[in-house]
Amino acid sequence: MPYQSILDFINFADPYENPFTPFMSSNLPYDLCYGLWEIIGGTIAWLIALLFGSNVVSDWLLRDDVTVLFAMILFMLVIFIVAFVVVLLNLWMERKVLGRLMDRRGTMIGLKGFLQCVADGLKTFMKENTIPAKVDKMTYIWCVSLIVGLSCFVACMVPLSNRWYVVNYDTGLIIIMAFYALAPFFILVSGWAQNNKYSLIGGIRAAELMISYEVPMLIIIATTSLLVGSFNINDIVAAQSEIWFIIPMCLGFIVFFFCAIAECERPPFDIAEAETELVEGWQTEYAGMKWGLIMLGDYLRGSVSCGMVAIMFLGGWTIPFIGGTAIPEIIFLIKAWFVFFLMILVRGAIARVRPDQILNLGWKVFMPLAVFNLAIAVLLKIGGFY
Repeated sequence: MPYQSILDFINFADPYENPFTPFMSSNLPYDLCYGLWEIIGGTIAWLIALLFGSNVVSDWLLRDDVTVLFAMILFMLVIFIVAFVVVLLNLWMERKVLGRLMDRRGTMIGLKGFLQCVADGLKTFMKENTIPAKVDKMTYIWCVSLIVGLSCFVACMVPLSNRWYVVNYDTGLIIIMAFYALAPFFILVSGWAQNNKYSLIGGIRAAELMISYEVPMLIIIATTSLLVGSFNINDIVAAQSEIWFIIPMCLGFIVFFFCAIAECERPPFDIAEAETELVEGWQTEYAGMKWGLIMLGDYLRGSVSCGMVAIMFLGGWTIPFIGGTAIPEIIFLIKAWFVFFLMILVRGAIARVRPDQILNLGWKVFMPLAVFNLAIAVLLKIGGFY
């Protein structure tokens, strides 16, 4: 049996020459994962051929469709890991900033307190997985799975740059916000399924929140798309190459920012949880890792909110009069983290809003401001400014 070199099995080909490649333009994480699988898959194929000679398995591992399959698996894993690390950094930032606002140092467990997030994850994972006796078990389990799954899905769909994305579609903004808006429906059903009055009240409050704040958010999204003439995220970012939309649409920024806080149930709009009033709100009967995953889903939706604000009002991954940079993903994350920092300040400065106050804010304040912002955008469009 002649010896075959490992270089015969590892071929760093152009991934876009592969007929099965799902992307039509450059995608940085896919490029990296495609090359990584060529190394891993080629090495495995070489080892098998070295031990058993010519065989079907080695040939199968080197096929174009199989290479794309495993490259996509690695691609999805990398996208999720990046989104997960961003959420952990958000959690760490919130603890440190809130600590300073309360005149304390915040968490101090390893690496400036970052390892506290890891410790909390391990703690919730090791807790007992209990299910109350009188819940609607199927709905109880499926609702939390859908809430967490949708939160992960939407967080992964937010592009970090024009080369770091999952899908580049013309209705990108609408698709992301449509999936983002599904979570409160499952929260309402979950609150009912737990057979607990506090959970049910929390679920009903979540529905109130959804109805009151999603309409102004959709008006702001429509306003941004009107100025650009497209729902494509790349087009929206490119349209802000000279001036960010936060300047002509400062009212829209304020409305969308506070509506985003309400939609991801962050204080002071956390009436769906309200642990001092409703035990733990709609999460009361969830324990152990289920509760930990719900909290992860909340922070994932918070990351999506910050990303949408950065895309719609802060120019995404571009800088005015400079355009793209060598590290657009870092530029985007810095903007998103700045928005999250503002959310933390709002949490530390404002007490929880009552349910009646939330409804009044949504319908009597944010709705008229959103419509007024739309009127400004229409005038700018008619005047030829955009």
